[in-house]
Amino acid sequence: MANTPLPTDRAALLQRLAEPVRYDLAVVGGGATGLGVALDAAQRGHRVLLVEAHDFAKGTSSRATKLVHGGVRYLAQGDIHLVREALHERVHILHSAPHLAQPLAFVMPSYKLWETPFYGVGLKLYDLLAGSAGLGRTEWLGAGQTQRLLPGVQPQGLKGGVKYWDGQFDDARLALALARTVAALGALVINYCEATEVLHEAGRAVGLRLRDAESGREFCVQAGCIVNATGVWVDALRQQDARAAGQTVQPMVEPSQGVHLVVDQSFLPGEHALLVPSTHDGRVLFAVPWLGKLILGTTDTPRSDVPLEPRPLAAEVDFILTEAARYLRRAPTRADILSSWAGMRPLVKPSDEPGATKAISREHTVRVARSGLVTVTGGKWTTYRAMAEDVLQHCVDSGRLPPRGPSRTAKLQLLGAAGAQPVPMSLPQGLHTYGGEAAAVTALPGAGHWLAAGLSEAMVRFAARHEYARTVEDVLARRCRMLFLDAAQAAGAAPAVADILRQELGRDPDAAGFERLAAAYAKAPA
Repeated sequence: MANTPLPTDRAALLQRLAEPVRYDLAVVGGGATGLGVALDAAQRGHRVLLVEAHDFAKGTSSRATKLVHGGVRYLAQGDIHLVREALHERVHILHSAPHLAQPLAFVMPSYKLWETPFYGVGLKLYDLLAGSAGLGRTEWLGAGQTQRLLPGVQPQGLKGGVKYWDGQFDDARLALALARTVAALGALVINYCEATEVLHEAGRAVGLRLRDAESGREFCVQAGCIVNATGVWVDALRQQDARAAGQTVQPMVEPSQGVHLVVDQSFLPGEHALLVPSTHDGRVLFAVPWLGKLILGTTDTPRSDVPLEPRPLAAEVDFILTEAARYLRRAPTRADILSSWAGMRPLVKPSDEPGATKAISREHTVRVARSGLVTVTGGKWTTYRAMAEDVLQHCVDSGRLPPRGPSRTAKLQLLGAAGAQPVPMSLPQGLHTYGGEAAAVTALPGAGHWLAAGLSEAMVRFAARHEYARTVEDVLARRCRMLFLDAAQAAGAAPAVADILRQELGRDPDAAGFERLAAAYAKAPA
């Protein structure tokens, strides 16, 4: 695909939205799942609309542990199907965006003699399940080798370790690459455009009422098939759809929160990640080098609500710091936290509805309502492409979408992939993260004016002109990942970013709102 960036002028996008077009497929939700569905459908030749109420990947899809993985913990739980699928899908992501996704070596340190052979055998099975899609072979390590690969590991009592391979990526920028690739295929893709109502005729879902978040202007669009891919928020649209027909539906989602803390990479220098497969309470701990920092996580805390901006709980922060102190030579404290953030997992809850799962599931689920509304939730980033195939098959099987041949996304490269030079994801972000579009960025004014490490004036202009950015948060949280890496640094860059966005967009980019958000990310709850 060519590296010529399309403009994302909002007035032009809304003008297209106002046109009397009947879409083959309308997708609600601009996270990994919705974008994957839109990409698959657009590449098959369908007329596609995708709307996102906030920004692309604003929710769960920008708050992952940044791993493209088969799921070592799912292997331990015996979920072989999920692991095998994810291991093979992992390769497609690495191929589709080599500037945003790279192989990553993990080391699992052993402090008991039985751990190295026990986990080593399990990870050899991981290799076996991956087959030709493997990224590297599992190796048993002695204590000295483990320390060389993990210079920051706790040496006291170290018996050895196991090295294995998975993948790593920039989740929000991959979502953005998906959105822009969908648009390049001819689809209409709009953020800050909320689906407020499913429109019906004779009990069938035939369209959507939409509202532009910036102006309040409303639009009505017609679509042969509507996909609800709003993650942990899918139940809101399902309930609205059911109410219109005088029906009720049981909630699908059992939300769970995962927290991550970011500290300086000096706590674990080098390019290898650390994995503890079972902490003292049976959870998994990751210490992952990412964009020049170190991510520590994660937790799995049930929630009864689904906030757009969830915050870590004090107990979750305590858990991560306590466990990290057991495995790192230098124990991180609250004072070392550069940014703390939480993401919501849309786990599928038990239900007695026909075809529903009977237990909490980390796999995705697709349901077709009586109205024809297709809802998908669950799953994970790594399997977004396979999930999209499954969703479109349900759309075709339900008679809402005409068949247009099989999926062709397995070998598709996203915008920026052509000519991209792979760079380890452990290195700080910079121009290389634009891949083949780097020259288009440097051609803009301010290419030599750096607002902060890894962020130039030209990058902000590129975000406004070609990456759908509308606010300071859009730029500093998702076009550039500074908010997730160092919240105080992001707050410092906000005024300069706001000035450039005002020039580019002619609107208030909400610098004050971002500074409040950055202050929350910078201060972990005590």
